[in-house]
Amino acid sequence: MTVSKMTWRPQYRSSKFRHVFGKAATKESCYDGVPITRSVQDNNFCAVNPRFLAVITECAGGGAFLVLSVHHTGKVDPTHPRVSGHRGNVLDIKWNPFDDYCIASCSEDTTVKVWEIPPHGVLKNLTTPWKDLQGHSRRVGLIEWHPTANNILFSTAYDYQVMIWNLDCPEQVIKNPVRTISHHTDVVLSMSFNTDGSLLATTCKDRKIRLMESRSGNLLQEASSKTHKAGKVLFLGNLKKLLTSGTSRWNERQIALWDQDDLSVPLLEENLDGSSGVLFPFYDPDTHMLYLAGKGDGNIRYYEISSEKPYIHYLTEYRSHLPQKGLGVMPKRGLDVSSCEVFRFYKLVTIKSLIEPLAMIVPRRSESYQEDIYPMTAGNMPAVTAEEWLSGIDKGPVLMSLKPGSQVAESHSDRKGLVNSLDTRRSQSRPGMLQLSYIQDKLETKDGKQDSARSEDDRSRTPLSNGEDLALCSPPRTENELRLKFHKQQEEIRRLRELLNQRDVRIKQLELEIKNIKNSQPQSSL
Repeated sequence: MTVSKMTWRPQYRSSKFRHVFGKAATKESCYDGVPITRSVQDNNFCAVNPRFLAVITECAGGGAFLVLSVHHTGKVDPTHPRVSGHRGNVLDIKWNPFDDYCIASCSEDTTVKVWEIPPHGVLKNLTTPWKDLQGHSRRVGLIEWHPTANNILFSTAYDYQVMIWNLDCPEQVIKNPVRTISHHTDVVLSMSFNTDGSLLATTCKDRKIRLMESRSGNLLQEASSKTHKAGKVLFLGNLKKLLTSGTSRWNERQIALWDQDDLSVPLLEENLDGSSGVLFPFYDPDTHMLYLAGKGDGNIRYYEISSEKPYIHYLTEYRSHLPQKGLGVMPKRGLDVSSCEVFRFYKLVTIKSLIEPLAMIVPRRSESYQEDIYPMTAGNMPAVTAEEWLSGIDKGPVLMSLKPGSQVAESHSDRKGLVNSLDTRRSQSRPGMLQLSYIQDKLETKDGKQDSARSEDDRSRTPLSNGEDLALCSPPRTENELRLKFHKQQEEIRRLRELLNQRDVRIKQLELEIKNIKNSQPQSSL
């Protein structure tokens, strides 16, 4: 009888995540009738943030993807407007981690396009991108945003090049990347950044794992293993370790753990099964949990990672009879902390044209906020501007608390200037938009005059949606138009409720401060 190496005495090991379980959404909370792409590219085809869900769709002539409100669940209208500016099939999409209204897409037409999504969603077909990046000579298969620098985008194509783009420039069409990395001899299969974005790891079809400086492109290490063919690579937070998923020499699916400082030999190799689907690894640095989901599988395995041997501890797996084509992952700031949710997948089920949210939950009896499973996490504020990063500055992510009512931690004195410049640039491309970050900035402002001036300026603006004046919009003529306006109105109501909740929290904070000041006055007089 053989015992798997992944089950090192799990019954004797104490862990608060031992009983994490997956909870699939009800049919009413799924997205039904989505024409998911039939592309065979080994990507996730789905991207999520707290406001929108984007999914690459099948369409005739060119490439397109859908952008839906996260709250727009249920049956999706087959004539729902799309983002359709590419001339070839879209292969990958990624939301900007610092702007919920900005998404990048790459395509077989050799271009990368960056899109500005209107605040109420896509109400008509969007064909004009905010930025058009033209530098690759063959189809672009993969894109990644820099994790801490604002408006820095990486792309790689079938011309074996990795290109770095700076979006902080006035040109709409950018033909010259900041830097081109040419170390690869074949197609790049995956890219991953370390926590502060100073290092970039890649896997390539030539079976090699490469570790390089992300800014200069200098190659630091290059490794390959005769017993492991790496497909996907992932930095494991601050543990200084890399995880790769791929196949063994006997074509079994396999994961391998590597020391970041020495890639000569893997620390650990573990065979999983004999299936053929690509293994997608996902890592949560806050809980140190690793999730492995296979393309075409119905199950998702999850493990806990430690810095000491045996490094990887198998927990359990979520099982389903519905196979997944790809998985989108909700950022931590979009999770439901009241139900102890620590991770959320959006599972693409092609055979049913369905997108199924899947919450990973830590079972707790208490309904209060659980600080031990929600440490400070990376927020939606950039740590450095594009110019600062290109000049040689590396900074870790700006952390935020997930506790309801808390604000993003201000760790740098120039944070306000960075946010203001970002809002200014966004307002130029989307006039009349009142962003959530701008609202938060208003709530934090102590000067009443500035508040009143800003509110007057906001009232003087005319709301626009997709470039159209909402006040001049004609009444809906069809059922589809009526439905779209209804969903737009629901989103506006939700946003206003969000604003009211934030104001209530701010009022309570101010009342508490006043009470503390009153209590401290008698003591100071003594």
